[in-house]
Amino acid sequence: MGMDTSDADDEPSGGRLRPVAGTRQGGAGQRGSHGERLLRTGLKLRHLNLLVALDDHRKLHRAAMALNLSQPAASKMLGEIEKIVGVPLFERLARGVEPTWYGEALIRRTRTVLAELGQAGEEIAALRAGEGGTVAVGSVMAPAVETVVSAIQAVRRRLPQLQVSVDVETSDVLAERLLASRLDFAIARIPNGIDPEPFDYREIGPEEACLLVRADHPLASKERVSAGDLHDQEWVLQPRGSLLRRSVEVMMRRHGVPPPTRVVVTGSILMTLVMAAKTDAIAPLAIPVAELFLSAGSFRLLRLEDPVAVEPYGLIKVKGRALSPAASVLYAAIEEEVFRPAG
Repeated sequence: MGMDTSDADDEPSGGRLRPVAGTRQGGAGQRGSHGERLLRTGLKLRHLNLLVALDDHRKLHRAAMALNLSQPAASKMLGEIEKIVGVPLFERLARGVEPTWYGEALIRRTRTVLAELGQAGEEIAALRAGEGGTVAVGSVMAPAVETVVSAIQAVRRRLPQLQVSVDVETSDVLAERLLASRLDFAIARIPNGIDPEPFDYREIGPEEACLLVRADHPLASKERVSAGDLHDQEWVLQPRGSLLRRSVEVMMRRHGVPPPTRVVVTGSILMTLVMAAKTDAIAPLAIPVAELFLSAGSFRLLRLEDPVAVEPYGLIKVKGRALSPAASVLYAAIEEEVFRPAG
């Protein structure tokens, strides 16, 4: 079925320029030729840096300042890039600039290119200085405590100069950072609503969760705490929609108990512990995290009749994106840690 492609500047409801059907015809061979032509058109590293700066700052003058350019020079360079690519990459709005769909596609790939170049430079410097390298890994909370630290210790015996950055975040944040090439790999879940196709996922297992309270909490001395006992209690919870919070709500609903309403919301582990220590708030935590704070005697774990079940997590990397030598070593150490046979 044919389509009129004359209105190439039609905008969807979000205001961003969208590709039209006629620009996608021709199949894989034509897409390949487009890619080859783009490689031969003279895009330079300074062009790529400007694209990322514009995406980060969304204002031309701020992007120019970040790159030590004048605003007219940055504006001219953006015009050069759009002429090379052949499509508009940013919309000029009163409040700044906004990437078009074409721009988003190019920026996503550009971030990967720049990240790879940055890693190459760091690896060369590490090799010149001796054994080392850099790795950026993301993790949800439980494996950060149980697995990542042990793996780092094991790898450092081989690579004493290894530089590791660890982002402990929710799975949705980690998945976005993986796709943006800000992480080498992650221990997390592929969140609902995110296409799993770009990811290579190897399941590790379920995350164990518990409910932490101060030692003299009214429920701390109970032999068994039912879902009904949790009704109308104070809580300190992660933001709505987070997996651990949803798991608590599912457990309570399973027993006909409405989800918590007396809630302080925070993503900070420090604030969570302070609220649990100083008030009657109940704090859901991964068991390995909670166990770090039990030895001082200030906290107790509620003995639940029905445990809080949390979805499994796994090792995630992006398909087709090779890990650096240093990241490969840490990835293998984590595999050894979590998949080695028992005993």
